[in-house]
Amino acid sequence: MSYRRVASFRTAEEFRHYAESVGADLPLDDDLLAPGETPLATPLAVGDHVVGNRFCILPMEGWDGTTDGKPTQYTVRRWENFGRSGAKLIWGGEAVAVEHAGRANPNQLLINDSTLGDLARLRERLVEVHQAQCGNTADLLVGLQLTHSGRFARPNDKKRLEPVVMYRHPVLDAKFGVTDDVHVLTDDELDALIERFVAAAKLARDAGYGFVDVKHCHGYLGHEMLSAFDRPGRYGGSLENRTRFMRTVIERIHAEIPGMMAGVRLSAFDWSPFEPGSDGAGQPSVPAGADYKCAFGGDGTALGIDLSEPSQVLSMLSDLGVSLVCISVGSPYYNPHIQRPALFPPSDGYQPPEDPLVGVARQIAVTAELKKQHENMLVVGSGYTYLQDWLPNVAQAAVRQGLVDSVGLGRMVLSYPELPADVLAGRPLARKKVCRTFSDCTTAPRNGLISGCYPLDRYYGDLPEHAQLKQLKKAAAGGKQG
Repeated sequence: MSYRRVASFRTAEEFRHYAESVGADLPLDDDLLAPGETPLATPLAVGDHVVGNRFCILPMEGWDGTTDGKPTQYTVRRWENFGRSGAKLIWGGEAVAVEHAGRANPNQLLINDSTLGDLARLRERLVEVHQAQCGNTADLLVGLQLTHSGRFARPNDKKRLEPVVMYRHPVLDAKFGVTDDVHVLTDDELDALIERFVAAAKLARDAGYGFVDVKHCHGYLGHEMLSAFDRPGRYGGSLENRTRFMRTVIERIHAEIPGMMAGVRLSAFDWSPFEPGSDGAGQPSVPAGADYKCAFGGDGTALGIDLSEPSQVLSMLSDLGVSLVCISVGSPYYNPHIQRPALFPPSDGYQPPEDPLVGVARQIAVTAELKKQHENMLVVGSGYTYLQDWLPNVAQAAVRQGLVDSVGLGRMVLSYPELPADVLAGRPLARKKVCRTFSDCTTAPRNGLISGCYPLDRYYGDLPEHAQLKQLKKAAAGGKQG
Protein backbone atom coordinates (compact mmCIF):
# COMPACT_ATOMS: atom_id res chain seq x y z
CA MET A 1 0.00 0.00 0.00
CA SER A 2 1.30 3.46 -0.85
CA TYR A 3 1.03 6.47 1.43
CA ARG A 4 1.24 10.13 0.53
CA ARG A 5 4.51 11.83 1.29
CA VAL A 6 4.31 14.54 3.93
CA ALA A 7 6.23 16.93 1.67
CA SER A 8 3.32 16.88 -0.78
CA PHE A 9 0.90 18.71 1.53
CA ARG A 10 0.78 22.43 0.83
CA THR A 11 -1.81 23.60 3.36
CA ALA A 12 -2.65 22.69 6.95
CA GLU A 13 -6.19 21.84 5.89
CA GLU A 14 -4.96 19.40 3.25
CA PHE A 15 -2.60 17.78 5.76
CA ARG A 16 -5.33 17.58 8.41
CA HIS A 17 -7.82 16.02 6.01
CA TYR A 18 -5.36 13.36 4.92
CA ALA A 19 -4.30 12.58 8.49
CA GLU A 20 -7.93 12.12 9.48
CA SER A 21 -8.53 9.88 6.46
CA VAL A 22 -5.84 7.43 7.62
CA GLY A 23 -6.90 7.52 11.27
CA ALA A 24 -4.15 9.81 12.57
CA ASP A 25 -5.69 12.19 15.11
CA LEU A 26 -3.00 14.87 15.34
CA PRO A 27 -3.01 18.22 17.14
CA LEU A 28 -2.35 20.80 14.45
CA ASP A 29 -2.25 24.59 14.40
CA ASP A 30 -2.93 26.12 11.00
CA ASP A 31 -0.48 28.97 11.61
CA LEU A 32 2.64 29.40 13.67
CA LEU A 33 2.55 32.14 16.26
CA ALA A 34 5.00 35.02 16.25
CA PRO A 35 8.33 34.52 18.08
CA GLY A 36 7.14 36.48 21.11
CA GLU A 37 3.89 34.54 21.35
CA THR A 38 4.69 30.91 20.60
CA PRO A 39 4.36 28.48 23.52
CA LEU A 40 7.45 26.72 22.15
CA ALA A 41 9.51 29.61 23.57
CA THR A 42 8.04 29.36 27.07
CA PRO A 43 10.61 28.49 29.75
CA LEU A 44 10.31 25.37 31.91
CA ALA A 45 11.42 24.93 35.52
CA VAL A 46 13.36 21.68 35.96
CA GLY A 47 14.49 21.34 39.56
CA ASP A 48 16.65 24.38 40.27
CA HIS A 49 17.19 24.97 36.55
CA VAL A 50 15.21 27.04 34.09
CA VAL A 51 15.12 25.53 30.60
CA GLY A 52 14.69 28.29 28.06
CA ASN A 53 12.30 26.72 25.53
CA ARG A 54 10.25 23.62 24.71
CA PHE A 55 12.60 21.89 22.28
CA CYS A 56 14.65 18.91 23.40
CA ILE A 57 17.44 17.00 21.64
CA LEU A 58 16.90 13.29 22.17
CA PRO A 59 19.78 10.87 22.79
CA MET A 60 20.92 8.83 19.82
CA GLU A 61 23.24 5.87 19.56
CA GLY A 62 26.59 6.84 18.10
CA TRP A 63 28.62 4.41 15.98
CA ASP A 64 31.59 6.68 15.54
CA GLY A 65 33.56 6.75 18.79
CA THR A 66 36.90 5.05 19.39
CA THR A 67 37.10 1.42 20.42
CA ASP A 68 37.99 2.53 23.95
CA GLY A 69 34.84 4.65 24.16
CA LYS A 70 36.05 8.19 23.42
CA PRO A 71 34.57 10.75 20.99
CA THR A 72 36.00 11.26 17.51
CA GLN A 73 35.71 14.25 15.18
CA TYR A 74 32.36 12.87 14.00
CA THR A 75 31.04 12.72 17.55
CA VAL A 76 32.25 16.23 18.32
CA ARG A 77 30.64 17.62 15.18
CA ARG A 78 27.30 16.03 16.09
CA TRP A 79 27.43 17.60 19.55
CA GLU A 80 28.36 20.96 18.06
CA ASN A 81 25.18 20.67 16.01
CA PHE A 82 23.22 19.95 19.17
CA GLY A 83 24.62 23.18 20.60
CA ARG A 84 23.73 25.27 17.56
CA SER A 85 20.22 23.79 17.36
CA GLY A 86 18.78 26.35 19.75
CA ALA A 87 17.11 23.65 21.86
CA LYS A 88 17.57 24.34 25.56
CA LEU A 89 17.18 20.77 26.84
CA ILE A 90 19.73 18.19 25.72
CA TRP A 91 18.47 14.77 26.82
CA GLY A 92 21.77 12.98 26.89
CA GLY A 93 22.76 13.81 23.32
CA GLU A 94 24.22 10.33 23.18
CA ALA A 95 23.57 6.87 24.64
CA VAL A 96 26.68 6.24 26.76
CA ALA A 97 27.39 2.70 27.99
CA VAL A 98 28.24 2.14 31.66
CA GLU A 99 30.48 -0.85 30.83
CA HIS A 100 32.11 -2.44 27.81
CA ALA A 101 29.85 -5.51 27.82
CA GLY A 102 26.82 -3.24 27.59
CA ARG A 103 27.87 -1.37 24.44
CA ALA A 104 25.47 -1.51 21.49
CA ASN A 105 28.47 -1.44 19.15
CA PRO A 106 32.26 -1.35 19.48
CA ASN A 107 32.31 2.39 18.78
CA GLN A 108 29.70 3.50 21.28
CA LEU A 109 30.84 5.98 23.91
CA LEU A 110 31.78 4.61 27.34
CA ILE A 111 31.83 6.39 30.67
CA ASN A 112 34.71 5.52 32.96
CA ASP A 113 37.77 7.16 34.51
CA SER A 114 39.72 7.14 31.24
CA THR A 115 36.94 8.77 29.18
CA LEU A 116 35.86 11.31 31.80
CA GLY A 117 37.93 14.19 30.41
CA ASP A 118 36.69 13.53 26.86
CA LEU A 119 33.05 13.49 27.94
CA ALA A 120 33.60 16.73 29.86
CA ARG A 121 35.15 18.38 26.78
CA LEU A 122 32.27 17.11 24.62
CA ARG A 123 29.76 18.90 26.85
CA GLU A 124 31.97 21.98 27.02
CA ARG A 125 32.16 22.15 23.24
CA LEU A 126 28.38 21.92 22.96
CA VAL A 127 28.03 24.77 25.45
CA GLU A 128 30.62 26.90 23.62
CA VAL A 129 28.80 26.54 20.31
CA HIS A 130 25.44 27.23 21.97
CA GLN A 131 26.85 30.41 23.53
CA ALA A 132 28.17 31.59 20.18
CA GLN A 133 24.95 30.74 18.37
CA CYS A 134 22.32 31.67 20.94
CA GLY A 135 24.07 34.16 23.22
CA ASN A 136 22.98 32.58 26.50
CA THR A 137 23.71 29.29 28.24
CA ALA A 138 22.20 30.04 31.64
CA ASP A 139 18.94 28.44 30.50
CA LEU A 140 20.60 25.41 28.84
CA LEU A 141 20.38 22.01 30.58
CA VAL A 142 22.60 19.20 29.31
CA GLY A 143 22.21 15.61 30.54
CA LEU A 144 23.79 12.27 29.72
CA GLN A 145 21.96 9.04 28.97
CA LEU A 146 23.35 5.98 30.78
CA THR A 147 22.68 2.67 29.10
CA HIS A 148 23.33 -1.05 28.99
CA SER A 149 22.25 -2.69 25.74
CA GLY A 150 21.48 -6.09 27.24
CA ARG A 151 19.90 -8.31 24.60
CA PHE A 152 21.22 -6.03 21.84
CA ALA A 153 24.82 -5.68 23.00
CA ARG A 154 27.53 -5.82 20.32
CA PRO A 155 30.60 -4.72 22.26
CA ASN A 156 33.28 -6.35 20.08
CA ASP A 157 31.88 -6.77 16.58
CA LYS A 158 29.31 -4.52 14.89
CA LYS A 159 27.66 -7.53 13.27
CA ARG A 160 27.75 -10.00 16.16
CA LEU A 161 25.34 -9.92 19.08
CA GLU A 162 26.73 -10.81 22.50
CA PRO A 163 23.49 -10.66 24.46
CA VAL A 164 22.93 -10.68 28.17
CA VAL A 165 19.26 -10.98 29.05
CA MET A 166 16.81 -10.76 31.90
CA TYR A 167 14.90 -13.85 30.76
CA ARG A 168 14.52 -16.24 27.84
CA HIS A 169 12.12 -14.59 25.40
CA PRO A 170 9.72 -16.84 23.46
CA VAL A 171 9.93 -14.75 20.27
CA LEU A 172 13.06 -12.58 20.37
CA ASP A 173 15.40 -15.47 21.17
CA ALA A 174 14.55 -17.14 17.88
CA LYS A 175 14.34 -13.88 15.91
CA PHE A 176 17.89 -12.86 16.86
CA GLY A 177 19.50 -16.29 17.08
CA VAL A 178 19.87 -16.38 20.85
CA THR A 179 21.20 -19.82 21.78
CA ASP A 180 20.68 -21.97 24.84
CA ASP A 181 23.96 -20.81 26.35
CA VAL A 182 22.95 -17.14 26.39
CA HIS A 183 23.74 -15.49 29.70
CA VAL A 184 20.74 -14.67 31.89
CA LEU A 185 21.84 -12.11 34.46
CA THR A 186 21.68 -13.22 38.07
CA ASP A 187 20.29 -11.05 40.86
CA ASP A 188 23.81 -10.62 42.23
CA GLU A 189 25.04 -9.42 38.82
CA LEU A 190 22.19 -6.90 38.70
CA ASP A 191 23.19 -5.69 42.16
CA ALA A 192 26.70 -5.14 40.82
CA LEU A 193 25.35 -3.34 37.74
CA ILE A 194 23.56 -0.90 40.04
CA GLU A 195 26.98 0.03 41.41
CA ARG A 196 28.21 0.73 37.87
CA PHE A 197 25.23 2.98 37.07
CA VAL A 198 25.75 4.94 40.28
CA ALA A 199 29.47 5.25 39.61
CA ALA A 200 28.69 6.44 36.08
CA ALA A 201 26.30 9.07 37.44
CA LYS A 202 29.07 10.35 39.74
CA LEU A 203 31.40 10.63 36.76
CA ALA A 204 28.72 12.46 34.79
CA ARG A 205 28.45 14.94 37.65
CA ASP A 206 32.22 15.38 37.61
CA ALA A 207 32.06 16.02 33.85
CA GLY A 208 29.56 18.83 34.42
CA TYR A 209 26.32 17.22 33.27
CA GLY A 210 23.14 18.45 34.93
CA PHE A 211 21.27 15.16 34.97
CA VAL A 212 21.51 11.54 33.93
CA ASP A 213 18.91 9.42 32.18
CA VAL A 214 18.52 5.95 33.66
CA LYS A 215 17.46 4.45 30.33
CA HIS A 216 14.42 2.13 30.26
CA CYS A 217 13.39 2.02 26.62
CA HIS A 218 13.79 0.46 23.17
CA GLY A 219 14.36 -3.17 24.12
CA TYR A 220 17.61 -2.54 25.97
CA LEU A 221 18.31 -3.99 29.40
CA GLY A 222 16.37 -1.44 31.47
CA HIS A 223 13.32 -1.88 29.24
CA GLU A 224 13.55 -5.67 29.37
CA MET A 225 13.59 -5.50 33.16
CA LEU A 226 10.08 -4.07 33.07
CA SER A 227 8.72 -7.09 31.18
CA ALA A 228 10.39 -9.76 33.35
CA PHE A 229 6.98 -10.96 34.49
CA ASP A 230 7.97 -14.60 34.96
CA ARG A 231 11.50 -14.07 36.23
CA PRO A 232 12.06 -15.40 39.76
CA GLY A 233 13.93 -13.50 42.45
CA ARG A 234 14.29 -9.85 43.45
CA TYR A 235 14.11 -8.44 39.91
CA GLY A 236 11.14 -10.27 38.43
CA GLY A 237 7.45 -10.91 38.86
CA SER A 238 5.74 -8.04 40.65
CA LEU A 239 5.97 -4.46 39.41
CA GLU A 240 7.84 -3.62 42.62
CA ASN A 241 10.50 -6.19 41.71
CA ARG A 242 10.61 -5.25 38.02
CA THR A 243 11.27 -1.61 38.93
CA ARG A 244 13.72 -2.43 41.74
CA PHE A 245 16.77 -1.69 39.59
CA MET A 246 15.41 1.66 38.39
CA ARG A 247 14.29 2.76 41.83
CA THR A 248 17.51 1.71 43.58
CA VAL A 249 19.74 3.49 41.07
CA ILE A 250 17.70 6.70 41.39
CA GLU A 251 17.52 6.51 45.19
CA ARG A 252 21.28 6.16 45.39
CA ILE A 253 21.92 8.95 42.89
CA HIS A 254 19.82 11.31 44.97
CA ALA A 255 21.41 10.15 48.22
CA GLU A 256 25.06 10.01 47.12
CA ILE A 257 25.38 12.72 44.45
CA PRO A 258 24.01 16.02 45.79
CA GLY A 259 22.59 18.23 43.09
CA MET A 260 22.53 15.54 40.41
CA MET A 261 19.08 15.01 38.90
CA ALA A 262 17.86 11.73 37.44
CA GLY A 263 15.43 11.35 34.56
CA VAL A 264 14.03 8.28 32.82
CA ARG A 265 13.37 7.68 29.14
CA LEU A 266 10.63 5.05 29.09
CA SER A 267 9.08 2.90 26.39
CA ALA A 268 5.54 3.32 27.65
CA PHE A 269 4.17 0.36 25.73
CA ASP A 270 5.45 -2.45 23.58
CA TRP A 271 4.00 -4.80 20.97
CA SER A 272 4.87 -8.12 19.44
CA PRO A 273 7.99 -8.12 17.28
CA PHE A 274 7.26 -7.59 13.58
CA GLU A 275 8.63 -9.27 10.47
CA PRO A 276 8.20 -8.78 6.71
CA GLY A 277 5.12 -10.41 5.26
CA SER A 278 4.82 -11.88 1.77
CA ASP A 279 4.34 -8.36 0.36
CA GLY A 280 7.25 -6.92 2.33
CA ALA A 281 4.99 -5.03 4.74
CA GLY A 282 5.48 -5.60 8.44
CA GLN A 283 3.27 -8.04 10.23
CA PRO A 284 3.34 -9.12 13.89
CA SER A 285 5.32 -12.27 14.59
CA VAL A 286 2.59 -13.11 17.08
CA PRO A 287 -0.81 -12.94 15.34
CA ALA A 288 -2.99 -9.96 16.26
CA GLY A 289 -5.32 -10.91 19.10
CA ALA A 290 -3.15 -13.84 20.20
CA ASP A 291 -1.64 -13.95 23.67
CA TYR A 292 1.64 -12.10 24.09
CA LYS A 293 2.84 -11.84 27.68
CA CYS A 294 6.19 -10.10 27.19
CA ALA A 295 5.11 -6.50 26.59
CA PHE A 296 5.43 -3.86 29.28
CA GLY A 297 2.49 -1.53 28.75
CA GLY A 298 0.68 -4.21 26.75
CA ASP A 299 -2.66 -5.80 27.51
CA GLY A 300 -1.56 -9.42 27.15
CA THR A 301 -2.18 -9.58 23.40
CA ALA A 302 0.13 -8.97 20.46
CA LEU A 303 -1.02 -5.44 19.64
CA GLY A 304 -2.74 -4.20 22.80
CA ILE A 305 -1.97 -1.20 24.99
CA ASP A 306 -2.62 -0.89 28.71
CA LEU A 307 -1.02 2.14 30.36
CA SER A 308 -1.87 1.18 33.94
CA GLU A 309 1.62 -0.13 34.78
CA PRO A 310 3.48 2.68 32.94
CA SER A 311 1.35 5.14 34.92
CA GLN A 312 2.26 3.37 38.15
CA VAL A 313 5.94 3.63 37.20
CA LEU A 314 5.59 7.39 36.74
CA SER A 315 3.97 7.59 40.17
CA MET A 316 6.92 5.69 41.64
CA LEU A 317 9.32 8.07 39.93
CA SER A 318 7.42 11.08 41.23
CA ASP A 319 7.59 9.68 44.76
CA LEU A 320 11.37 9.38 44.31
CA GLY A 321 11.62 13.05 43.37
CA VAL A 322 11.98 12.48 39.63
CA SER A 323 10.14 15.08 37.60
CA LEU A 324 11.79 14.66 34.20
CA VAL A 325 10.59 11.82 31.96
CA CYS A 326 10.79 11.20 28.23
CA ILE A 327 8.16 8.96 26.67
CA SER A 328 8.95 6.65 23.79
CA VAL A 329 7.51 3.29 22.73
CA GLY A 330 8.59 -0.10 21.42
CA SER A 331 12.02 -0.88 20.00
CA PRO A 332 13.91 -0.01 16.80
CA TYR A 333 15.13 -3.61 16.66
CA TYR A 334 11.87 -5.51 16.43
CA ASN A 335 8.93 -3.11 15.85
CA PRO A 336 10.51 0.13 14.55
CA HIS A 337 7.39 1.45 12.81
CA ILE A 338 5.72 2.19 16.15
CA GLN A 339 8.83 3.77 17.68
CA ARG A 340 10.42 5.51 14.69
CA PRO A 341 7.72 6.04 12.04
CA ALA A 342 9.24 6.24 8.56
CA LEU A 343 8.12 5.86 4.96
CA PHE A 344 11.44 4.31 3.94
CA PRO A 345 12.61 1.47 6.23
CA PRO A 346 16.25 0.58 6.91
CA SER A 347 17.72 -2.14 4.72
CA ASP A 348 17.04 -4.85 7.30
CA GLY A 349 13.52 -3.66 8.06
CA TYR A 350 10.05 -4.01 6.58
CA GLN A 351 7.68 -1.75 4.69
CA PRO A 352 5.35 0.25 6.95
CA PRO A 353 2.15 -1.70 7.75
CA GLU A 354 0.31 1.58 8.43
CA ASP A 355 0.68 5.18 7.36
CA PRO A 356 3.57 6.45 9.51
CA LEU A 357 1.37 9.36 10.59
CA VAL A 358 -0.68 6.83 12.54
CA GLY A 359 2.43 5.87 14.51
CA VAL A 360 3.20 9.52 15.24
CA ALA A 361 -0.35 10.16 16.41
CA ARG A 362 -0.26 7.06 18.62
CA GLN A 363 2.89 8.25 20.39
CA ILE A 364 1.48 11.74 20.89
CA ALA A 365 -1.77 10.31 22.30
CA VAL A 366 0.00 7.92 24.70
CA THR A 367 2.29 10.72 25.89
CA ALA A 368 -0.69 13.05 26.34
CA GLU A 369 -2.57 10.46 28.41
CA LEU A 370 0.39 9.95 30.74
CA LYS A 371 0.91 13.71 31.00
CA LYS A 372 -2.77 14.11 31.92
CA GLN A 373 -2.41 11.53 34.68
CA HIS A 374 0.83 13.09 35.99
CA GLU A 375 0.52 16.83 35.60
CA ASN A 376 3.38 17.46 38.06
CA MET A 377 5.89 15.70 35.82
CA LEU A 378 7.80 17.37 33.00
CA VAL A 379 7.14 15.16 30.01
CA VAL A 380 9.21 15.13 26.82
CA GLY A 381 7.59 13.63 23.73
CA SER A 382 9.12 11.57 20.91
CA GLY A 383 8.27 10.47 17.38
CA TYR A 384 7.88 13.92 15.79
CA THR A 385 10.43 13.72 12.97
CA TYR A 386 8.12 12.05 10.44
CA LEU A 387 5.89 15.17 10.56
CA GLN A 388 8.62 16.90 8.54
CA ASP A 389 7.35 20.28 7.22
CA TRP A 390 4.40 20.16 9.62
CA LEU A 391 6.45 19.36 12.71
CA PRO A 392 6.37 22.98 14.00
CA ASN A 393 2.58 23.20 13.63
CA VAL A 394 1.97 19.95 15.50
CA ALA A 395 4.61 20.76 18.13
CA GLN A 396 3.08 24.17 18.79
CA ALA A 397 -0.41 22.68 19.11
CA ALA A 398 0.76 19.86 21.39
CA VAL A 399 2.52 22.24 23.78
CA ARG A 400 -0.26 24.82 23.60
CA GLN A 401 -2.87 22.20 24.49
CA GLY A 402 -0.80 20.82 27.37
CA LEU A 403 -0.36 17.40 25.74
CA VAL A 404 3.39 17.51 26.34
CA ASP A 405 5.87 19.86 27.98
CA SER A 406 8.77 19.56 25.55
CA VAL A 407 9.07 18.29 21.97
CA GLY A 408 11.96 15.88 21.44
CA LEU A 409 13.90 15.73 18.18
CA GLY A 410 16.16 12.85 17.13
CA ARG A 411 16.76 12.07 13.45
CA MET A 412 15.64 15.55 12.42
CA VAL A 413 18.66 17.07 14.17
CA LEU A 414 21.05 14.97 12.08
CA SER A 415 19.89 16.62 8.86
CA TYR A 416 18.58 19.95 10.14
CA PRO A 417 20.10 20.88 13.51
CA GLU A 418 18.97 24.51 13.28
CA LEU A 419 15.26 23.67 13.05
CA PRO A 420 14.43 24.72 16.64
CA ALA A 421 16.30 28.01 16.22
CA ASP A 422 14.54 28.72 12.93
CA VAL A 423 11.09 27.96 14.35
CA LEU A 424 11.64 30.05 17.47
CA ALA A 425 12.90 32.98 15.36
CA GLY A 426 9.91 32.79 13.03
CA ARG A 427 12.05 31.90 10.02
CA PRO A 428 10.67 29.59 7.30
CA LEU A 429 11.99 26.05 7.32
CA ALA A 430 14.94 25.19 5.13
CA ARG A 431 13.02 22.49 3.30
CA LYS A 432 16.08 20.94 1.68
CA LYS A 433 17.36 20.08 5.18
CA VAL A 434 14.13 18.56 6.50
CA CYS A 435 14.54 14.86 7.34
CA ARG A 436 12.46 12.73 4.97
CA THR A 437 13.06 9.53 7.01
CA PHE A 438 15.13 7.80 4.34
CA SER A 439 16.56 5.70 7.23
CA ASP A 440 20.15 5.88 5.98
CA CYS A 441 21.13 7.00 9.49
CA THR A 442 20.04 3.49 10.58
CA THR A 443 21.02 1.47 7.50
CA ALA A 444 24.61 2.75 7.63
CA PRO A 445 25.45 1.63 11.18
CA ARG A 446 23.51 -1.60 10.77
CA ASN A 447 26.08 -2.34 8.05
CA GLY A 448 29.12 -1.27 10.05
CA LEU A 449 29.43 2.33 8.79
CA ILE A 450 29.47 5.49 10.88
CA SER A 451 26.13 7.09 11.68
CA GLY A 452 24.98 10.31 10.05
CA CYS A 453 22.59 11.79 7.49
CA TYR A 454 24.14 10.81 4.17
CA PRO A 455 21.37 12.11 1.85
CA LEU A 456 20.99 15.64 3.27
CA ASP A 457 24.18 16.50 5.16
CA ARG A 458 26.96 17.26 2.65
CA TYR A 459 29.58 16.44 5.29
CA TYR A 460 28.49 12.79 5.21
CA GLY A 461 27.53 12.82 1.55
CA ASP A 462 31.14 13.58 0.66
CA LEU A 463 32.58 10.72 2.73
CA PRO A 464 33.70 7.49 0.99
CA GLU A 465 31.23 5.67 3.23
CA HIS A 466 28.41 7.20 1.19
CA ALA A 467 29.42 5.22 -1.88
CA GLN A 468 29.66 2.08 0.24
CA LEU A 469 26.18 2.75 1.62
CA LYS A 470 24.73 3.11 -1.88
CA GLN A 471 26.22 -0.23 -2.89
CA LEU A 472 24.90 -1.92 0.25
CA LYS A 473 21.40 -0.59 -0.38
CA LYS A 474 21.53 -1.61 -4.02
CA ALA A 475 22.61 -5.12 -3.06
CA ALA A 476 19.91 -5.36 -0.41
CA ALA A 477 17.23 -4.21 -2.88
CA GLY A 478 18.43 -6.74 -5.44
CA GLY A 479 18.35 -9.53 -2.91
CA LYS A 480 14.77 -8.72 -1.93
CA GLN A 481 13.70 -8.61 -5.57
CA GLY A 482 15.46 -11.88 -6.26
